[in-house]
Amino acid sequence: MSETPFIVTVDTEGDNLWAKPRAITTRNAAYLPRFQRLCEKFHFKPVYLTNYEMAMSDVFVDFARDVVSRGACEVGMHLHAWNSPPLEALTGDDFSHQPYLIEYPDRVMREKIRAMTRLLEDRFGRKMVSHRAGRWAFDGRYAGMLLDEGYLVDCSVTPGVDWRATPGDPDGNGGSDYRSFPVRPYFLASPDISKGSSAGLLEVPMTVLPSRLFRRWPWAYRLPHHLRRIVRRISPERRWLCPVPLLEKHNPDAMLELARRARDERPPHLEFMLHSSELMPGGSPTFQGAAQIDRLYETLEILFEELARGCRGMTLAEFRDHWVKTQGLAPAPVGSKLAGAAANENSMVPG
Repeated sequence: MSETPFIVTVDTEGDNLWAKPRAITTRNAAYLPRFQRLCEKFHFKPVYLTNYEMAMSDVFVDFARDVVSRGACEVGMHLHAWNSPPLEALTGDDFSHQPYLIEYPDRVMREKIRAMTRLLEDRFGRKMVSHRAGRWAFDGRYAGMLLDEGYLVDCSVTPGVDWRATPGDPDGNGGSDYRSFPVRPYFLASPDISKGSSAGLLEVPMTVLPSRLFRRWPWAYRLPHHLRRIVRRISPERRWLCPVPLLEKHNPDAMLELARRARDERPPHLEFMLHSSELMPGGSPTFQGAAQIDRLYETLEILFEELARGCRGMTLAEFRDHWVKTQGLAPAPVGSKLAGAAANENSMVPG
C-alpha cells in the first residue's frame, strides 16, 4: 500500500499575536528545536512558513538555516500585511484590526509580497517556493502575484470554512469563503481559485473535515443559525488537523481520531498545522503553562507515531514534485518562471 504524504506546516510568527500586541516579540523561536527533534524522530519535515518579525529574528534564522542545510525542513513565506514592509496604513489602527493583504490596493499587495520574498531569500539563502496567506485570506490576484515571484505551491485554502464573518478592515467584507473549494490538491485557475487548471500554482489545502456528527447528519448544516449554534456546543461543524481540539473536554482525542479517519480514507495528502508560538508557554491563548505544553507534546508524539504508520513526511516543495509525477503532469516549460524557480530551489545555499 502506498504511503500518504504527510505535511507538517508551522505558521512561524511572533508571540501571542491573538493579543494584538503593538510591540511584537519572538521569544518562541527558542522553543522550536524541541518540535524539530520530535519531527525528525518520525522522519517528518516541517515547513516553517515565516512572517516578517521571525525573518528578522537571528535566533530563528540561525536555527532554520542549520535545519534547512541538513534537508530536514523547508522555509516558506507567511505574510501578515499589517506589519510587513513597506508599511502603508489601511485602517485607523492596523495593529488592532489586522487587515488582510487582499484588502490592500494591488500596488501595495505586490510591493509587500516582493519585499517579503526578497527578505526571506536574503536571510536564508534559498529561493522561496512555498506560501501560506496571513489569516488564511487568499484570492486570484494574490495567486498571480505569487506566480510572478516564482512561487510553486500554496496552502492557504481551508475547505468548507467561511471566513467572511472574521473581519480585517472594519469597512471590508471579511475573509475568504472556502465553502465550495476542493479538499484535494489542484492547480489554481484564475481569477476563480476554487477552479482547477492544468498548471501554475499548486494548492495543497489544509486538512479540514466535517465532524462525525455533521458528517452523519449533514442536514445539520441547514439548520437555522441559532439551532446550529446549539448543535456546535456538542460538536464543531468541522475538525482541523491541528492542536486546538486538545482543549475540548468532551473529546480530548479529537485530533488523533481525525488523523486516523482521514488516513484510513486514503487521501492524496494530510496537512497538519500549528503556530510556532503555541510551542511556548504563554505564547498563545490555548497553551498557557509548561504543563499544557508538555501535554501538547505527549499528544503530538502519539499522533506522529500513529501517522508514521502509513504516512511519509514531505515538505510542500517535495509534495509538489510528488504530485506532478504521480498525476502524470508535464513539468513547467523550460524558461518559464515556474521552471526557473524549480531549477533554482536548492541552488542558493547558506553562506
